[in-house]
Amino acid sequence: MELIKESRNWDLRSDTVTKPTAEMLSRMMEAQVGDDVFGEDITVKGLEQTVAKLCNKQAALFCVSSTMSNQLAIRTHITTAPASLIVHRNSHIFQYESGGASLLTQAMMVPVLPGSTINLTKADVEKSVIPDNFLYHKAPTKLVCLENTFSGVVMPLEDIEQIAEMSHGREIPVHMDGSRLWNASVATGISLATYANHVNSLNLCLSKGMGCPVGAMLVGSSEFIDRARHFRKVFGGGWRQAGVLAAAGLYSIEKIWPTMEESHRLARKLADGFVEMGFILALPVDTNMVILSKGKQFSDQDFTKLAGELKPKGIVLGLPYEGSVRIVVHHQITDDCIDSILQSARSLSSV
Repeated sequence: MELIKESRNWDLRSDTVTKPTAEMLSRMMEAQVGDDVFGEDITVKGLEQTVAKLCNKQAALFCVSSTMSNQLAIRTHITTAPASLIVHRNSHIFQYESGGASLLTQAMMVPVLPGSTINLTKADVEKSVIPDNFLYHKAPTKLVCLENTFSGVVMPLEDIEQIAEMSHGREIPVHMDGSRLWNASVATGISLATYANHVNSLNLCLSKGMGCPVGAMLVGSSEFIDRARHFRKVFGGGWRQAGVLAAAGLYSIEKIWPTMEESHRLARKLADGFVEMGFILALPVDTNMVILSKGKQFSDQDFTKLAGELKPKGIVLGLPYEGSVRIVVHHQITDDCIDSILQSARSLSSV
């Protein structure tokens, strides 16, 4: 069987739009498979063991998506109702998982907007904790959820440590949505294991900057993962010869993760070019995301026009949303792509 010929992929709407490389597809085709529901797929087992070891956790579970992984974590941690969980007001769990915690776990989400920083701090979380048995009026806090990175911004390890210490002191577990923790680790030099050491469970996405077509990993203790595996079956996430997809995950850890700093460099190059033209950055560029704010000089129409100018060149940008534009760099973006974007932006800004 002839592999699909690789073509240029200059789509910057997200890092979920990457396409499997010929080498990744080859690994997938050669994967040894079995029935994962029966625990017989050795490639899936290999991926789970590899990620658990990277995070210095006892076990890991291969899931379809980060949404499933996060929702499994919430459902596994929260065993009794009434209950609530603390989340960042703009987090993926709160904004982009269709209210799953309320539906699947029957838990109330308490959205918290950071007071003075981009990410949550101990002060933000502590003042939002709902004590157990508050005259039976409220749903007590049973879980704290963090997100790292948040819109490409790395959450400081010190804040994670402080939130975890406070939460664990109240016997409240902490889950981290680390969909892009791969990026945070590369950007800071802090290992996945160091981050994971402070949380009870952790989600890692394989289909974002890691370039896989499908997949996410949930890591935690053996007991936690065993229970999560049962809920995965309830959620319809038990799969059979999933080693075909797990092989892509193993490939991405070996081949794509080590190249991630290049994506970060290109994101900084793009951001610097936009700033020189007078664009305003909505958030710092710590990793692979450039979030541009609309200003007096640049309107929705300007961004839409820029996207239209770039489309014939094979470059795809997202359109303005809620006052900003998000540009996401991944391993299939090149210097030529970034140069073309900046060239078109300069020509439009000079009109």
